Amino acid sequence: MYKNIEKNVKLKLADQVEYRPGQVVSKTLVQNDKISVTLFSFDKGEEISTHASGGDAMVTVLDGTGRFTIGGEAFLLETGETIIMPQGIPHAVFGEEQFKMLLMVSF
Repeated sequence: MYKNIEKNVKLKLADQVEYRPGQVVSKTLVQNDKISVTLFSFDKGEEISTHASGGDAMVTVLDGTGRFTIGGEAFLLETGETIIMPQGIPHAVFGEEQFKMLLMVSF
């Protein structure tokens, strides 16, 4: 079920995806019809434009600060903070500074 990550090894999720200048980088850990788990890194100023998800999306910031706009309302999240982006509600993600996040979508 899990891919692209070592098993039976202690690790830090933030270390599993690298920052790249001018890019959003993603690393899929699980993808099936019930759940998607993906790590992301955002360079400062990079974004994922407004879209809606087919499931509830929970994000936990692993490093830095990101801005999440959900249904037109903006939220700044810092390391260790989590937010749920409800299914079908338009949302966007912006790198206020370099940041990394764990995204889990349940369908």
